[in-house]
Amino acid sequence: MIQFQGTLDDIASVENLTEAWTEFMAGKRGKTDVQEFSLHLMDHIFSLHRDLASRSYRHGPYRPFNICDPKPRSIHKASVRDRLLHHAIYRKLCPFFERTFIARSYSCRIDKGTHKALDCFRSFARKESANHTKTVWILKCDIRKFFASIDHGVLSEILWRYIPNRKTRWLLGEVIGSFSSTGPGAGLPLGNLTSQLLVNIYMNEFDQFMKNELKIKYYLRYADDFAIFSRDRKYLENLIPQIDRFLRERLKLTLHPKKVFIKSFASGVDFLGWVHFPDHRVLRTASKRRMFRGLKNNPTEQAFASYVGMLTHGNANGLSQRIRRVPKIQLVGCSARLNDWI
Repeated sequence: MIQFQGTLDDIASVENLTEAWTEFMAGKRGKTDVQEFSLHLMDHIFSLHRDLASRSYRHGPYRPFNICDPKPRSIHKASVRDRLLHHAIYRKLCPFFERTFIARSYSCRIDKGTHKALDCFRSFARKESANHTKTVWILKCDIRKFFASIDHGVLSEILWRYIPNRKTRWLLGEVIGSFSSTGPGAGLPLGNLTSQLLVNIYMNEFDQFMKNELKIKYYLRYADDFAIFSRDRKYLENLIPQIDRFLRERLKLTLHPKKVFIKSFASGVDFLGWVHFPDHRVLRTASKRRMFRGLKNNPTEQAFASYVGMLTHGNANGLSQRIRRVPKIQLVGCSARLNDWI
C-alpha cells in the first residue's frame, strides 16, 4: 500500500497556509468575517503556524444554519481560521488520495462532478444493453444519513493505514473530532472542505469492495448515491444483502430502506436529479421546482445563464425556452405560479 509521505510541517508551513488562503478567498472577498481576518492576515497565518508546530492548536466551534437543497440540511460553518486550515490540509492530502480512488467515483473530485457522472450513467446503460437492444436493469441505492453516520474510529483506522506520521495523525484527529452529530464519535460537518475528501476516503473502502471483491463491471458512485447495471435482475437482487452487510459491518452505514430499488432502464431511472431513459433524460419534477425557487430568490442574469447551461445536459429544450421567455421581474413573488411553468 502506498503511504502519504508528507508531514505536519508540510501542512503547517507558512508557504502552504498562504497558498491555501489564496484558494480559500475565491468567491468570499465580500464576506465580513473573511474581510476582518484579512486585515491582519500574516499575523493570523503566523499564529496558526506556531500553534500547529507546537501542537497547541485546537479546532474552534461551529456555527450551525439550515438550508433547503432541495431537502432540509444542517450546515455547520467553522471559523475563518479553521477553514483556512482545512484548505491547507486539503492541498496536501487530496493529490495523494486521488491516486487511490477508482475512476467511477465522481463526487467532489477534480475533472469529475455531476455532469461526468450523468454521462457515465448513460454510457454504462448503453454498453450493458448492447446499444439498447437488450433489457438492462439498474440497482440504485442511497445511504441513510450519510454524513451524520461516518464513524470516527473507522475513518481514523482507514486514514492511519495511509498516514504513518504521528503528528499528521494528531492534526487529522483534531479536525475529525471537532464535530459529532448522531452521537460521540460519529458524523462529519457538511460545511467543511475536508469533509468532502474524508467521505471519499471512507467510501473508497466500499468502492474497492465493489470492484475487487464483488467484481462488478458497471458500477458508479456519486457521494452516497450509487448505481449498478446488469442484464440479470436476479444477480442485482442477490447483491443487495452483500452490499448491506459490508456497509454495516465494515463502515457502520446503512442503506436507506426507501431508496433502494431495481428498475429497467426503459422505464426511467432517477439519478442525480434527472430521469434517464434509453434515448433521452428529463429533469425530474423536484429539480424543476428547485430551479424555479432558485430563480425566484435570485432573479439575476447569472442565475438564468447557470440554469440554462444546466438544462443543456438533458432533453430540456422546451423548459429552457420557457425560462428565456420569463421576464425576470415576474419571478419575484411568483411561487403561486410555479406549477404553471413546470
